[in-house]
Amino acid sequence: MEVSLVDMKPGQTGIVKKIQGGFNLNQKLNQLGLREGKQIKKISSVFNRGPVTISVDNYQVAIGYGKAVRIMVEVEELA
Repeated sequence: MEVSLVDMKPGQTGIVKKIQGGFNLNQKLNQLGLREGKQIKKISSVFNRGPVTISVDNYQVAIGYGKAVRIMVEVEELA
């Protein structure tokens, strides 16, 4: 199931499928190590449009709501 990073629940893992943004957004996220095909885990989010914290490549990154809503993730279903 493909959802935005904001709609993921804390603790869920998934693979980044697409980033709905322009060149600058893709470049900034790429510098953070976040690109299509990367596996990520959502750590936490702040209520009411706050930043989202994720784990990628064994480190944590906080991404603002405006950027996080444009990152589409294929969520791994729990058995």
